[in-house]
Amino acid sequence: MELNLNRVDYIQVGVTSQKTMRLLPAQGRKTTQKVAIADHDGILTCFGIKKGEAVPVFKTLPGQKIIRMDLGGAVGSPQEKIFVCSGSQVRGFTKKGKQFLTFEANLTENINAMHVSGADLFVCASYIYNHYCDCKDQNYYLSGDKINDITCVSSENLTRLSPVLACQDRVLRVLQGSELAYDIEVPGPPSVLELYNKTRGDELLYGTTDGKIGLVQIGEHSASSKWEIDNDKKKGGILCIDTYDIIGDGVNDVLVGRDDGTLEVYGFDSSNEPTLRFDHVLSESVTSIQGGCVGKESYDEVLAATYTGWVTGLTTEPQKAEAGPGDEVRMSKETQSKVEALRAELEQLQVKVLQGREQYQQTSQSSTAVSAVPTFSINDKFTLCQDDASYCLTLEVQTAIDNLLLQSDVPIDLLDVDKNSAVVSFSECDSEQPNGNFLLATYRCQANTTRLELKVRSIEGQYGTLQAYVTPRLQPKTCQVRQYQIKPLSLHQRTHSIDQDRPMNRLSLVGQFSFAEIHSWVVFCLPEVPEKTPAGESITFYFHNTFLGTQLEANYCKGEGHFRSDNISTISILSDVLSKEATKRKINLNISYDINDDSVSHTLRMIHPKLEFQLVLARKVQLIDALKVRICNPFHVPIDRSFRSMRETLTSSSQSIETSWMSLPAFWRSTRSSQHTLRGSME
Repeated sequence: MELNLNRVDYIQVGVTSQKTMRLLPAQGRKTTQKVAIADHDGILTCFGIKKGEAVPVFKTLPGQKIIRMDLGGAVGSPQEKIFVCSGSQVRGFTKKGKQFLTFEANLTENINAMHVSGADLFVCASYIYNHYCDCKDQNYYLSGDKINDITCVSSENLTRLSPVLACQDRVLRVLQGSELAYDIEVPGPPSVLELYNKTRGDELLYGTTDGKIGLVQIGEHSASSKWEIDNDKKKGGILCIDTYDIIGDGVNDVLVGRDDGTLEVYGFDSSNEPTLRFDHVLSESVTSIQGGCVGKESYDEVLAATYTGWVTGLTTEPQKAEAGPGDEVRMSKETQSKVEALRAELEQLQVKVLQGREQYQQTSQSSTAVSAVPTFSINDKFTLCQDDASYCLTLEVQTAIDNLLLQSDVPIDLLDVDKNSAVVSFSECDSEQPNGNFLLATYRCQANTTRLELKVRSIEGQYGTLQAYVTPRLQPKTCQVRQYQIKPLSLHQRTHSIDQDRPMNRLSLVGQFSFAEIHSWVVFCLPEVPEKTPAGESITFYFHNTFLGTQLEANYCKGEGHFRSDNISTISILSDVLSKEATKRKINLNISYDINDDSVSHTLRMIHPKLEFQLVLARKVQLIDALKVRICNPFHVPIDRSFRSMRETLTSSSQSIETSWMSLPAFWRSTRSSQHTLRGSME
């Protein structure tokens, strides 16, 4: 069934966080729904739509930044009470704006996820889960990794309300009271959870930071996976999910919002498999998504909130309808009145801007002048992409970006991104100087660019800091700096298990160090390791190299650490970095190795197809000049133009040979015997 939706922009509030917009239940069958949205200014706004214009219902005073919102009410009644969390405080409002609840959770960290069900309140900080009933503490749980979201499932198959935590270590944790019932492995770090049936059900939707979507059925002692949608088109990560029958076939469709601005609607075919029915791309990330009837009676729509606070609807109402002569006159008058109102509002804003500039000039020239630096919010993300073994840096600003300066003290390569329209220029760097730079690049953005996406590739063994200096189009000029750590084993990614049959090398450390100290060393070396020291006496992590496909097992406890890998380069890098970190703290280490000779040929066999492919491309690059001379050109078309794109592609591919070669251990590249081994393997 074909789905046609038309875009309508309703209102703009402040910068919003994930899942901070909800639709209140409709009062009747054909009535429109009210919209509640909260922003970083601490303002909760509730409005409805009348004749295409936003009509406010209530608006709270500014306060602390609001992170999450949820709807609640008595079990079995309409869920029309609004709950918001700011810091460690939860507040409740009626649908008319009257505050009836102020609850202080007394957590040491800010609340970043919340769920309300009847008299039960479930809140999560970074690693802590708390359950309150009638504002009294009931259950508590300490998670092994960061908690991104929480929801609760209930059905006839479950004896009680079961909280489910979405944790950064690619696991959904199902709780019973204060204990872990079981966990569910998912293909990526889960970022959002949503019930498929909002009223009562055990089917749970999840979305991951790498763009995957799945449905699992929660049972009493185990869970089963129903379906999973892979991110084949390399779209952004999932920020929000909702279910609503927007197609009108009697089955709830899945509404998805991504951090690259993509908004999707998935329906179900005859075999009950999800199928993409509609997608639309906004210019900024979608933080909240809801399905309902908002703009006009009897017309369903998908409502989305973006990072900068725009509330946008994709409605089934046709924008252009056939009408008679009388209707044309009436429509033109309505349109004309809207244009006049917008012009009047624009003139008022221009007057306010001029008055503000004059006031600023006067205060800046006085003897007691104080510089006023404008503040702005940045939504940034630095994640490892498994498909191409590169890091994706995403920067989103609430206003237009003027330019971006990238500075790195370690060797990294900038990769091309199709979505990036900024003009890049490079500056010369002197990396031999102390604290010298390996990269200085400036991106000049086009007008109205609020989101910038970059890709960089690092070399394992080289670690340091990548800094981004973001300058928006604001007056006076100001800049914010964001820092991102390039770790020694930066291309490794967490995984649930490894292949134990591979030939493995072993590194063992013994010394007078605590569990927290060796954990901090592992955090320094490897990505996706929680900063908080794990509970218990020991811990085991598994990793795989996204570039070479090798693997790593890290097992350590107080005074002892064991690391196993099929790549001797990984063992070498770990040994160097861990010994340096121990030396800084004046801790003596007893280091021992167990080298498996078969691992060298095993790793070379894994690298061989990559290097062979790059060498073939390099030979083709050398043939281009000869082809230019020998190929006949009867139509007098410039051959340079014909070969330009081909040469650029092959040249960039040949440059990656050096990256592949540099990823090998230094002692492999320096010894003549290893070079002969590699050359023989290549031949």
